[in-house]
Formats: sequence, structure tokens, C-alpha cells
Amino acid sequence: MAERSGSLSINSENIFPIIKKWLYSDHDIFYRELVSNGCDAITKLKKLALMGEYTEPADPDYKVTVSVSQKNKTITIEDNGLGMTMDEVEQYINQIAFSGAKDFLEKYKDKANEDQIIGHFGLGFYSAFMVADTVSIDTLSYQNGASAVHWESDGGTEYHMADGDKETVGTKIVLHMNEDSVEFCNEYRAKEVLDKYCSFMPIRVFLVNEDAEPQYEEIEKDELTDKDTVIETVIEEAKTEEKEKEDGTKETVEVSPKKEKYKILKRPVPVNDTDPLWNKTPSQCTDEEYREFYRKTFRDYREPLFWIHLNMDYPFNLKGILYFPKVNLEYERAEGTIKLYNNQVFIADNIKEVIPEFLLLLKGCIDCPDLPLNVSRSALQNDGFVKKISDYITKKVADKLSGMCKTDRESYEKYWDDIAPFIKYGCLRDEKFAEKMNDYIIFKNLDNKYLTLKDLMEEAKKENHENKIFYATDVKEQSQYINMFREAKQDAVILPTAIDSPFISNLEQKNENLKFIRVDADLNDTMKSEVSEDDKKVLEENEKTLTDVFRKALSNDRLKVKVEKLKDESLSSMITVDEESRRMDDMMKMYSANGGMDTSMFAQQAETLILNSENKLVKYVLENKDSENVNLFCEQLYDLAELSHGTLTPERMTSFIKRSNEILGKMM
Repeated sequence: MAERSGSLSINSENIFPIIKKWLYSDHDIFYRELVSNGCDAITKLKKLALMGEYTEPADPDYKVTVSVSQKNKTITIEDNGLGMTMDEVEQYINQIAFSGAKDFLEKYKDKANEDQIIGHFGLGFYSAFMVADTVSIDTLSYQNGASAVHWESDGGTEYHMADGDKETVGTKIVLHMNEDSVEFCNEYRAKEVLDKYCSFMPIRVFLVNEDAEPQYEEIEKDELTDKDTVIETVIEEAKTEEKEKEDGTKETVEVSPKKEKYKILKRPVPVNDTDPLWNKTPSQCTDEEYREFYRKTFRDYREPLFWIHLNMDYPFNLKGILYFPKVNLEYERAEGTIKLYNNQVFIADNIKEVIPEFLLLLKGCIDCPDLPLNVSRSALQNDGFVKKISDYITKKVADKLSGMCKTDRESYEKYWDDIAPFIKYGCLRDEKFAEKMNDYIIFKNLDNKYLTLKDLMEEAKKENHENKIFYATDVKEQSQYINMFREAKQDAVILPTAIDSPFISNLEQKNENLKFIRVDADLNDTMKSEVSEDDKKVLEENEKTLTDVFRKALSNDRLKVKVEKLKDESLSSMITVDEESRRMDDMMKMYSANGGMDTSMFAQQAETLILNSENKLVKYVLENKDSENVNLFCEQLYDLAELSHGTLTPERMTSFIKRSNEILGKMM
């Protein structure tokens, strides 16, 4: 065959930007493209063998081998797939953007299905020029009588092609790396990238360090195979022990016979798992296999709470496993990782078009061969189709959660505190998910019992609270209020996370007349003693008097004071904050924390100082309003109320301690 030289033909309809800079955003992607091309070539050859158009050797040993050499600054990727003739190199390599996979499928569409054909664009090979100064191909086609071909190019539009000397069927690509990309020749860097992109490719992938010294291992004689390279035979002498017999004499006993072993070159281990767990049906998988897959894939050694196995073949093909991880939201951010695959080839993490935003808090793998990817596989096309995939995933998650609630309530409640943030966030972000989960949202009450929203609303009606549901956000800080609720045999639910505030607001919007009220927002009638009309007049007069006294003592003309006759005489004072005012204040603080406008002018909660008319300290202030100690007691009662409501500032805490010592001193 005559040698050829020429210019690469760029298909005018598929012309691409300058590939070194713009086709792929990540330069390490060349590993994915070249290795997946090798897997693709092997998959095609296996299909041809199934159709009787190729006779496989007795032991085909299909594999892709990646060899790196820092010394030579080269990376070699070799497969034993179907290879190429010179005409095919001309067509698939020299005519840029001609899709080899597309042509193959068109040719054999009536003879084979399209499963596991990875390549779709014909441009993957050219990713090599992002990192290499020179690239060469040596290939030999599976076709009878085919001649080997050698091709090379320096990354411009010039190439050189001639007869080659490759003797085995398949393709070998050698990259002579540029100075900026020599890092990819490092064995550990190469392993890192292969783990990222190739962990589940359908053909075994091996990594070889050409610069490393040979490594060896010993095997038993009966473990030797034709593929092993024997370095030497190792004789392991018999092992004996001296044992005492029943009569007290000793004898030497053989405990391990003489063995013949072999020292061989260390057997290569593939870097990938060719049959990931998601390819199996749930009935084929054990719980331990799910956990092990999770540990290995996400390097998280905390056990996941539970998982959802996705398996759909109509109207699109999708498989995968989603895990609900255990996350301590108090100390760490909830950051999930959902890896997206296309025919077992890694595409990206957390693609929001496919994965509903609220599920990005989960961890998992999703493999969808039908994904409409763009030319570099880095972005999605066809919004309508992608939306159907996203909706399906949302539905499967909702089905799993609602099914668990109905059939395994004990486990559902056990997991609830961990999964509640995911579910509540989902309800806020996805209307369909919220509708499906509406009856399966549960709330933990003061007795650690879980109740649905329907249960809570029925309880509220029984207690004549209409649709009011009381809640606490911090069991420690709000302990005084919670104790009052307990003593009044009044229930409340615990809503301790940041997402609960927007979540209950969302529930209020969807459920007419429903109102969530924090335990420190107001006093229930059940906590107050009954008062006569005469008592009411006295309380009103006392309220006016104490308002003046406390405003003067605290130098606060805007202080709101309310006098109530409470059942618990030991309770002197407490603070209540209007629910709407507090929520507005919280929202303003959130905007401020996110770098928004200055909210100081709005951050004024509508606090009310509640004074118990039955308490001795309050009575003392009322009866001794002109005493020299009245200011001292007013400040102390106010700070006691604030302490029961939350915490004091460092300055006020210092004053409180000093004042407490002063009061104790007056008692001596």
C-alpha cells in the first residue's frame, strides 16, 4: 500500500471549535474519551461475533490497557477490539466529526440492538490533542486479509498514514504529552482520573506503569494459569512440630507438607467494575452488597439509612441506586453526590436538569443510555425528554418513602430525623413531590411520638384550638415554655432545623386556616387561672401601674407589659414574641446573613413582658413601687424572663450576675 499524506477533512456541517481549547472544559477528559472508544471497539467486535461475522479466539480476553511513562512522557491506550482498515482510518479519523458508532448502528440496525455502544460523536479521539503534541495510531482490523495501519499527527491539520507493523487485532494510541500535561503520565494521577471516569465501564480497564520495577506474588501450584508469567519455582519445606504423647514422650509431627509454589509476575487487577450493582435487579442484591457499593463508590464509611433501586426500560432506559446518607446537619453541610452515567461511562456529578434539585442532597449513581448529550457529553439537550427523566426519579423517591411509611412505619420513624430535611426541602422545591408526600410528613411531639399533619389537626380540634399547632424550635432554650405546656396537658411538636420555618409557612399557605404558633408566642388559656369581672379590672389597673414602673426602671418607653393570673405561682415573669413579628425578624436576619440589604431598621421583635400577678416578687414590686430597690427587682425580673426565653448578651449577663450578688447581699 502506498504511503499517504494529506490534510484532515473537516465535515463542514459538523465543524467544531478549536479542539484544544473549547470542545472540553476539563483536559483530563481525554482519558474518558479514549478508553470509552476502546471499550466501544471491543463491544462492536463482540456483537459481530454474536452475529457470526467474526470468529473469536478460544479465550478472547477483551480489555483496554492504559500504560503511562513519566520518563518518556507518553500515555498508551490499547484495546483488542475490531481495529480499523486504512479506508476506515480515512473515514473515521481523517474526516473529523464522522460518527463511527452512528455508522455502525445504521449498518447493523436490523441485526443487533443498540445496547452498550458508547461513542456517539466521533470527536472523542481528538480530545487527545488537548494534552499531546503528537498522537499516533497503530491498528489492525479484524477483517480477513486486513493490513496494519500506522497514522500520526502533530495536532494541526496535517497527518501521515502508512502501512503499520501491528500483529494483533485492535488499536493502540500513543500520546506524546505536551509540557503542560505531563502530570497525566503519573501513575497515581492516571489512577485518579480513571477512577473518576472509568470505574464502571463495561470492558475491563487495566493501568500499567511502564517505569515501575516488576512486582511479584506467590501462588499455589494448582492456581497457575496459562496467562501467568513464572519467574521461579519456590519450594516450601514441610513444617513440623514437637508434640507430647499420652505416655509423656515427645514426637515430631508434620503439620504442613512440603509445597511447590510459583513466584509469578503480579497479576494485573482492573481499575473498574464491569457489572455495577445497578445493572442487577433488586432481588439479586443483598443489603451488604448495597452497603459495600456505597462505601466503595462514595468513600463514606457511615452506613446509609436506606436506598432506592431504580430500574426502568420504558419510555426510556434508566437504572441506578439512590442512597439516603446519614448527615449531622448541626455540624456539617448536606452535600450529596449523584453521579450520572451514559452506558456506564461517567458524564458528570449532580446535573440539575436530570436530578431534581432537592435530591442533590442524596448520594447515588444513575445510568441513562438515552440521555440526549451534546457533542462533548458535558451538557444536555432536549429539555422535554430530560424533564420526564427528572419526574420519574422524583416519583420513585416519593413512592419509596410513602411505601415505607405505610408498610414499615417503625423504620420510617427511626429514619425520620435524618431524612426530614431532604423531604421538607423537596416539598418546598417540587410541587408534585409535595402532593405525594403530604400525608406522609410526620412531626415528633413532646413525648417523642410521631404524628401526621392530619393527626395534629384532629388533636387541635379536640382541644378547641381550631387549626392551631404549637411547636418548639429549641428544647433547651424553650424549656420553661415546654414545661408550662406539659403541666397544662397541652401538646406541641419539635421543629429544630432551619428548613422548618419556610416549611411550615408553606404548609400554612396550602392548608386553609392552619396556623403554626411557637410555644413562646403567646399564653394559652389552659395556663391561666379563671378570673372574674372584678379580677379583670384589678389586672388592668395593675398592668398600667407595672408598665410605668418597668419602663422607668429599664429606661425603655416602648416596653410592652402584660399582667396575667397564671396557675403556676412560682413563675414570676416570661417573654412572649408575636409569631408573625418573629418570623419576619428571622427572615430579615437571613437576608442580612446572605449579604442583602441592611435590615437593622426591621429587626425589632414584638416582645411582651408577661408578669404573673400571683407571684410574690411581682406583688412586691407592685406594693413597693416607690422603694429604692424597685429598679433592682424590675431589672432582675426582666433578665430572668429573657433568660427563660433565650440567652443574654455578655454585657447583660455580667450585669445580671453582679445584680444577683447585690440582691443576695441585701438578704443577709
